[in-house]
Amino acid sequence: MADYHYREAQGADAQAPLFLVFHGTGGDENQFFELAGQLLPGARVIAPRGDVSEGGALRYFRRTGEGVYDMDDLRLRVTQMIAFVEARRTEGAARQVVGLGYSNGANILAAVQFAAPSLFDASVLMHPLIPFAPPEADFGGKRVLITGGRRDPIAPEAMTQRLSDYFTGHGAATSLVWHSGGHELRQEELVAAREFLAAAR
Repeated sequence: MADYHYREAQGADAQAPLFLVFHGTGGDENQFFELAGQLLPGARVIAPRGDVSEGGALRYFRRTGEGVYDMDDLRLRVTQMIAFVEARRTEGAARQVVGLGYSNGANILAAVQFAAPSLFDASVLMHPLIPFAPPEADFGGKRVLITGGRRDPIAPEAMTQRLSDYFTGHGAATSLVWHSGGHELRQEELVAAREFLAAAR
């Protein structure tokens, strides 16, 4: 499998948290790179670029329609992403591995967690859409923050709530933060993410 192109910032020391950030559809490795340094100062930041093109818009896996995923491709990309994260983790001695993703980036991050529950110590899933039943998994000792919009036309409120309930029901310390809008990121989400990530410093 091909490796990902990615942007990197070195951590403050060898044990700095490893912070992986995943862009949304149409973004790239730069979308959240600077923000990552603000949310978790001193972390080693890795921002992989999605390697699937949808009409020129970069994504992490294929879909056949809005909210309709190519599940075979998703499984392939999840395996590839797990290998990528594990390779970056072995390059240092990070005390924690933390992830943040928005929209399609949140979806690949969540899917990686389903397949490899021990890989991330904490994750921030912003406006995720998981239109399938996740597998049984043990997230004991893991922390998850999910953010969403009450009127999000892409990631409906009920499905966001269902994902939160899934993580809680499988042992994760889960927080769910809403804003009153749609699929856009808002300041209150970033504040919640900064407070949540402070525990990883």
